[in-house]
Amino acid sequence: MNQSRPKVKKSRALGIALTPKAVKYFEQRPYPPGEHGRGRKQNSDYKVRLLEKQRLRAQYDISERQMARAYDRARKVEGKTGEALIIELERRLDALVLRSGLARTIYQARQMVVHGHIAVNGRKVDKPSFRVSPDDVVQVRERSKTKHPFLVAREGGYAPDGETPRYLEVNLEALAFRLDRDPNRKEVPVICDEQMVVEYYAR
Repeated sequence: MNQSRPKVKKSRALGIALTPKAVKYFEQRPYPPGEHGRGRKQNSDYKVRLLEKQRLRAQYDISERQMARAYDRARKVEGKTGEALIIELERRLDALVLRSGLARTIYQARQMVVHGHIAVNGRKVDKPSFRVSPDDVVQVRERSKTKHPFLVAREGGYAPDGETPRYLEVNLEALAFRLDRDPNRKEVPVICDEQMVVEYYAR
């Protein structure tokens, strides 16, 4: 799902910074890319909901099919479907590798998992969509710990701005973390009006 479209341009189109590099560009040009980016556009209800869905998808770098499956699972959970959807996505292995500070971006986190550098409860897992459960321990595999990205991570080079989410217990020195419990929506650092996403799929 790591599309070739430049991340900065995609960030501006969606109205969110998808990478640290995109932040400064987004601050300089906080409007969509292209010749008519600054022009006023009239958005239909459908278009607003579609954009919100695309924003959420982009923050987790997932396909439409993966998003639709996550929504179907969230629908079956008691309580608010939108909040259940965010929690469903946040429990993905690549998302938690990012939140823990082991990776700088969701794209790097996905690559770390796919290349077999990450283990869950001592077993290698190479599927970014793997759903981490409370009390699962995630760590960099022993053979990968000397690779440059993990040396940077150990020194806190990828640590998130602000606090590490409270649902994670992180030990960067050991290149490991544990999911203590399911996240609460307000703790998850994604920019999204999830109710609009629910309305998009419920239409």
